[in-house]
Amino acid sequence: MTAHSPIVRCAWAPPGNPLYLAYHDQEWGVPVHDDRLLFEFLILEGVQAGLSWSTVLNRRDHYRRAYDGFDPALVAAYDEQKNAALLADPGIIRNRLKVATAVQNARAFLRVQEEFGSFDAYIWRFIGGHPRHNGWKNPREIPAETTESRAMSRDLRARGFAFVGPTICYAFMQAVGLVNDHTVDCFRYAELSC
Repeated sequence: MTAHSPIVRCAWAPPGNPLYLAYHDQEWGVPVHDDRLLFEFLILEGVQAGLSWSTVLNRRDHYRRAYDGFDPALVAAYDEQKNAALLADPGIIRNRLKVATAVQNARAFLRVQEEFGSFDAYIWRFIGGHPRHNGWKNPREIPAETTESRAMSRDLRARGFAFVGPTICYAFMQAVGLVNDHTVDCFRYAELSC
């Protein structure tokens, strides 16, 4: 790529949306080992169910404030009064089930941390501890779910998590870098494959 060549990105990162571009260029597919950030993505991917990612991404900063920085210990302690305040908050997606699920998932998250030492240690074992670098040439090749995301979904559900179907789990895997699903022509594919 020369200094005058345009930057090639994944097709889902539209050039006119700075928020999407920043997410694509700086976060999506970067391996995450921080439990707080893993919890944030797990909750946000569940919130996205039935919605576009841009709907969630546009509200992400507000979600961080509303959910105490996605501290799982604080979210696990939410009571009915806090849930009612969240359901009245226009800055988040006010879905009763998704709000309740965040608390349920926080409690399950803490149990996993206790059992495995960290959620990071637990979640990365689904792909053997190292990112998988796929080699997709076309976005249509990228699956909605995989054997690993199905196994992750089953295990998370057995541990008390909700909104963790195989498709949500695969989106989570892509977001936190368990898999590198940037297409091979995207500038981030090579950067993350090093």
